Amino acid sequence: MTKRILNVVTNVGHYDDPTHLTGLWLSELTHAWHVFEQRGFEQTIVSPAGGDAPLEPRSLKFPNYDKTAKAWRADPERMALLASTASPDQIDSADYDAIYFTGGHAVMYDFPDSEGLQWITREIFERGGIVSSVCHGYCGLLNTTLSDGSYLVAGRKVTGFAWQEEVLARVNKLVPYNAEEEMKKRGALYEKAKLPFVSYAVVDGNLVTGQNPGSAKETAQKVAALL
Repeated sequence: MTKRILNVVTNVGHYDDPTHLTGLWLSELTHAWHVFEQRGFEQTIVSPAGGDAPLEPRSLKFPNYDKTAKAWRADPERMALLASTASPDQIDSADYDAIYFTGGHAVMYDFPDSEGLQWITREIFERGGIVSSVCHGYCGLLNTTLSDGSYLVAGRKVTGFAWQEEVLARVNKLVPYNAEEEMKKRGALYEKAKLPFVSYAVVDGNLVTGQNPGSAKETAQKVAALL
């Protein structure tokens, strides 16, 4: 049976201040997509509202804008996938072996409270499928609860974009909350690399999380290994 991956992207294009644009951090999708594609996995893209997924402008500049991201943007068929993403109500969780939450600061706004995504994530996780995220994608796990009412992340090792990295990226005054702190409040055992912006990924059972944009490939490789 071919393994199937559900990639999650944002619909949000700006911070609370609409003059500051954000969106999907493209390489966090393309690096993972490439790993999954090489393994022959089938892939679908979903977003909280369905439809268009805007791109984070900073992800389209050096050094983040690498060959996989450039190749995606140059391919009309690939860009069309981001222009017409599925909505959660169009997704049957039973069809997927893993869910992968991409990042970009935009996801801080629309990932945490998407009941549709929470439902899909819970069902995949509870039947032993893989739940994974990279960078700010872990905001999609903040409010997801299991059937017993406990937080999915409670008591589990998790990583994601660190507050130190927000400060170094000079967006700490723009973001709506401290994601690292919110994770800890929900009982997650948060970890991070000793140095900011280096690849770091954590596996705890069927939960796989990566710290920052540079961790997308490693995260996807760990997901693929589990599958």
